[in-house]
Amino acid sequence: MEYTTLGRTSLKVSVAGLGCGGPSRLGLKDKSKTESDVVAHVRGAIDLGINFFDTAEWYGTEAVVGKGIAGVARDRLVLSTKKNIVPEDHPDPEKEIRRSLEQSLKTLGTDYVDVYHVHGAEPKDYRNAKERHLPTMLRLREEGKIRTVGITERFVVDSSHTMLEQALRDNVWDVIMVGFNLLNPCARKTIFPLTAANQVGVLVSYALRRALSQPERLKKLCADLMSQGAIPADKLNADAPLDFLLVEGGATSIQDGAYRFCRHEPGVDIVLTGTGDPAHLKANLESLLRPALPAPVRQRLFELFGNLNSLTGNY
Repeated sequence: MEYTTLGRTSLKVSVAGLGCGGPSRLGLKDKSKTESDVVAHVRGAIDLGINFFDTAEWYGTEAVVGKGIAGVARDRLVLSTKKNIVPEDHPDPEKEIRRSLEQSLKTLGTDYVDVYHVHGAEPKDYRNAKERHLPTMLRLREEGKIRTVGITERFVVDSSHTMLEQALRDNVWDVIMVGFNLLNPCARKTIFPLTAANQVGVLVSYALRRALSQPERLKKLCADLMSQGAIPADKLNADAPLDFLLVEGGATSIQDGAYRFCRHEPGVDIVLTGTGDPAHLKANLESLLRPALPAPVRQRLFELFGNLNSLTGNY
């Protein structure tokens, strides 16, 4: 495993993080798996060198993460969890945030979390996040309950990162989570220059979604984009749109290329991989630890998709 420092924090983190949400919820959504299987999966991630675990109150995975990390020295782990936006009409947001954090700490089996995020803020939520959540989070940081404050976007409704742009210009958050993949790399233009300027830690989600893991979905997506004139029709093989990743880029698969694209983007600290399958996790880690794609291939990807800001990969 490779490690880095998360932005301006002092946190030493694995470049691959275990995403404990996503469609699989670490495997909890798989009826063939038991809780013991999922706990073993968390423990297996630690054995592979992962030390960064990203969960949330809303995911319902804090309990299995807590069981999976039980007995591991706390200073070997970097724990990230999140609190959903408290409604603007809530009479006492501080009380609710404190209640939620205390429950998360109890469920995770720890007395502090390393990163505490406002979860899934949309542009309409940002004022609430800054004015009604952040002051409490800063007090919790002073009390030692959390080490850093973060904010995550709701990428499926804000794929152009409007909320994060505003948050980064305020420069009050230590860490952000941003949706970024080779089908929508617009954060390279709008977000990463801002995070670099203030050394804000960057977690990448959505590195791999359905359109990049299911060939027929990818084929249809690219056909639609070409028919709309969003990408040049003569620049892709209609039957295998991203085959140049394998032929020219040396990728072992589209998924391998997608992870490597994100991992080696300047400014990215951690790429989250959210799988409940131990074999998939191992394969994803192998991809994330491979060298960067060749510069001409990265440039070709950006020329094709760099002006697109409406895709998430959930196609």
